[in-house]
This record gives sequence, C-alpha cells and structure tokens, in this order.
Amino acid sequence: MAQPQPHNRCRRCCCCFFSVILKLVIAIAFILFLIFIILFCIVQPRSFKFSVKEAKLSQFNYTTNTLHYNLVLNFTAHNPNKKLNIYYDAIEGHVSYQGTRFASTDVPCSFRQYPKSSSPMSGVLSGQRVMVFDHDQVSDFERDKNDGVFRIDVKLYFTMRFRLGDYIFPYTKGNIKCGVDVPFASNGIKVMNAFEPTTCEVNF
Repeated sequence: MAQPQPHNRCRRCCCCFFSVILKLVIAIAFILFLIFIILFCIVQPRSFKFSVKEAKLSQFNYTTNTLHYNLVLNFTAHNPNKKLNIYYDAIEGHVSYQGTRFASTDVPCSFRQYPKSSSPMSGVLSGQRVMVFDHDQVSDFERDKNDGVFRIDVKLYFTMRFRLGDYIFPYTKGNIKCGVDVPFASNGIKVMNAFEPTTCEVNF
C-alpha cells in the first residue's frame, strides 16, 4: 500500500491552517460590523449645525489699495445629537471678499456642548489689509457699497472631540463655510437692509 508523501500531508495542513485563519478573520469582521451597526442605531450620530445669526459692518472702505474693515459676526452652534457631547477645543476663522482673504482670527473659546443644546459665539474682526483690486473689482465694490450690502465668505476651522458616556473620541477636524450678505452702515447711518440669518455648510 502506498504511503502518503510527507509533502502532501504538509500541503493539507497548510490549507487547513489558512482556512481556519480566514474563517476567524471573517468572523471577527462580522462581529465588528454588528457592533458598529448596534452602536450606530443606539447613538444615531448627526453632524452639528452652524449658522450666522447676526452680522454687522460698521466700516468697509477701500482706498489706495487698502481695505479698512470692522466686522462683527454672531454664530450659533447646535448639537442635535441625543447622546453625543461635543468638545470645541480650537476654532480658527477666515473671512474673504471677492475671493481674497482680508482677515483671520483665533476665536477665544473652548467649551463643551451638551446633547440637544445650542451655544452662541461671536467674533470681531477689525483692521486694515493691503488688497489690490482690478477695475472690475473696484466697480463691484462701489456697487455693493451703494446697495448697502457686501457678500462676505466666512470659513471656520475646528479642532473638536466627541464624547459618548465616559469615552472621549480622538481629536477630529471639521470646518464650516457660508456666504453671508452683510449690511453696511457707517457714521451712524441707518442700515437699509436687514441681515438674514444664514445656515452654514458643515464638513468633516
């Protein structure tokens, strides 16, 4: 009777070993997937909401290639989640006009936002910036000034963490973008256009 060759037995053992490993990996992946689905259904995570509630321009003048500005922005951040807390650890803001950034600031706040709650925050940007506008941009600026409304693009960059129960997730980055039509009033002149609260686009 022919005896099985050693290399055949070795091959069968290797196949059996890899088959067990493959089944184990599939089982672990399936269990992790089930855990993820269960946690997702329990937590029901939702992105936070952000809006500009008020915006004021008391100075926005362009002379000799220099933009002089004084801008006040009041925001509201809303956490719609039922179980997730949000820690805002750092916020950096940038504002632009006609595609050119004219001011940046670090918002001096670090706070925890509880579930189903809203938190106000504000920023004041004042100063001057050298900006070289071409003829068309100057014409657009004068038109906006006559209309009493300037289109300002706002971007905020966040460093935040989420908390579920006692577990705090690692740091994550997010940003919001929104274009706001800001009424302009100078030297006590009454604002002719009321500001419309604007909902921002939230990205992770």
